[in-house]
Amino acid sequence: MAVPERRVEPGEFLKGAGEAGALLLDARSPSEFAEAHIPGAQSFPLFDDAERAEVGTLYKQVGREAAVERGLELIGPKMARLVREAKGLFAETPDRRPIHLYCWRGGMRSGSLGWLLRTAGLPVVLLEGGYKAYKQTLPEFMGRSWPLVRVGGYTGSAKTAVLAELAKASEQVVDLEGLARHFGSAFGNLERHPQPTSEHFRNLLADALDGLDAGRRIWVENESRRIGMVHLPEPFYQRMIACPALEMLRTADDRVDHLVEMYGAFDLGLLRQGFEAIRAEVGGTETEEALTALDGEDLAKAARIALAYYDRTYEHGLQKRAGDRRHPVDCGGVSLAECAARLIGEADRLGL
Repeated sequence: MAVPERRVEPGEFLKGAGEAGALLLDARSPSEFAEAHIPGAQSFPLFDDAERAEVGTLYKQVGREAAVERGLELIGPKMARLVREAKGLFAETPDRRPIHLYCWRGGMRSGSLGWLLRTAGLPVVLLEGGYKAYKQTLPEFMGRSWPLVRVGGYTGSAKTAVLAELAKASEQVVDLEGLARHFGSAFGNLERHPQPTSEHFRNLLADALDGLDAGRRIWVENESRRIGMVHLPEPFYQRMIACPALEMLRTADDRVDHLVEMYGAFDLGLLRQGFEAIRAEVGGTETEEALTALDGEDLAKAARIALAYYDRTYEHGLQKRAGDRRHPVDCGGVSLAECAARLIGEADRLGL
């Protein structure tokens, strides 16, 4: 006997899908999933990319009936496999919690797959309106009055590492660069690992914020609109720059030491590529000096040359944001844990 159909709105759907051990399946094609998906979802496509294109073309050029008929022809040979795979995944979930399933609009793909799994006796919850409905909830969510506190500082100030220390101190932290998989400079992704799309970054950010207490401060690194190839959601960016920034004041030696520690294990060829990427901005003479320093494994000298360029860039950004609510915090010559402690003390003093 088939399990009854159940469809819920995005809020209820995400609450159930976010429970520990819940099984969340995305019935869209692999390329749709790769572009962006609900965090925590597994790809469980009803059609592959070519099949989706074929059915979609039939729908547009011939009509719904022809598309449905072709879709059934494609699905038929897969039905047993889909059920077996779903049962295998479901067996790993605790307490027989229902499978949470969605497609693009909550229509035929998730409806058909949901019917199949329910017929096989599996409990399924469908997302009303599909991924599109989920997307539509995010602009308002991103623009909420999040109690953000920005951690600012010149390049090499170890802002990301200090955020980790803040998290250890039980502060709420969102690591934007971690979500974007990029450190935000020409040296920020030397190994060329893939970044999420801007759309999926927004989904990851929403997921990170959703687990936080909106009544307590949330620390983020002071960022521009773009981290590598990822664009911050505009509503969140506007909220972020309206919030106060605590500016870490670190010594030049602090910053050089941090960069040498951070990049010391990298292949020197990758570091050379980083300098070549900013040759026009740094200047030919300075770039050659940096490359010579790298050849001699003098990372500290190369770091100082890079910092001279990035300091100019940072100061230009400060001038453009002259109205920022910035508060300097002396963090010179102290440990990262002490930097975090001083930021917390200043935030407490300011009532943030």
